Amino acid sequence: MADDDGQYLYRAEGAEQLLVRRLDDLTLIYHRRSGLTHMVTAPVPEILTAMGGDALSALQILSRLSDRFDLAVEDEGSQFAVIAARLEELAGLGLVERL
Repeated sequence: MADDDGQYLYRAEGAEQLLVRRLDDLTLIYHRRSGLTHMVTAPVPEILTAMGGDALSALQILSRLSDRFDLAVEDEGSQFAVIAARLEELAGLGLVERL
């Protein structure tokens, strides 16, 4: 499924399936469904938090992150690319679903 801009939509695994613990700069995410623990760094935890339970595109997630953090406007293209790449990685891990 794609949004109006033709981008893929992603939905994060439900909060009941993820156990998240921060350790300094690392975040551990235990995925109950798979039984795997993933070690991640920024911006992965921030992306998952921004998604909540909503189906969102990378551009919509960037907008939500921009509301929470002071992101440089001139870097928007590279920020979008990072978020899109992380979403594909998270989909490969089963932590988000590409719709």
